[in-house]
Parts: sequence; structure tokens; C-alpha cells
Amino acid sequence: MTRTTPWFLYLIECDDGSVYTGIAVDVAARFDKHLSGTGARYTRSRKPLRVLASFELADRASASRAEYWVKRLPPAGKRALAAGARSLESVLPVPAPAPDGEADAA
Repeated sequence: MTRTTPWFLYLIECDDGSVYTGIAVDVAARFDKHLSGTGARYTRSRKPLRVLASFELADRASASRAEYWVKRLPPAGKRALAAGARSLESVLPVPAPAPDGEADAA
């Protein structure tokens, strides 16, 4: 049985008050890249101050989906997520229920 490496969604506070959202396998190493100017273009022009929060996800696909939805939050929504006032699940769309009979077939 192959175990997939967990991925993390992370939020970084920048010196202009914005909140950057990204994904990585190693958040500390990725934050170091942002600090050194070799991370995302966004954090090259806005000094990253600190990691506000990180959330473990099962795989890269899950992390990418979560990143898509979190990036659409306003800064206050990202800060609420980082502070624990909102859960990551509350940001993600609710999966549609399976049509009748499909759940029983599995």
C-alpha cells in the first residue's frame, strides 16, 4: 500500500496587510523561499512577515482545490480562517449528494 505525502495549505501575512495563500509539502521551507525572494512573485513585492496558519490535506489535488476556494476569500475571511473562527471545511463547497441508489451500490 502506497501512502501519499500530505500537502498543506498555508496563509502568510505580508507587510502591506494582505494575506497570501499557497500550498506546499514543507511549509517552513516554502516560507523560507518567500523570505529569500525566490517564492511567489506576490511575496517578492510584499514582504512576508509570518505564517498565520497551515492546514494538512491528503494530497496535492485536495490542497489545490482548497487553495482555489481560500484565494477567493477577502482578507478578513482569510484572517478568520487563520484564527480558527472559520473552519477550512466551511470555505469549501459541499459535495453534491449521490443520486438515489448509487451510494448503496458501493
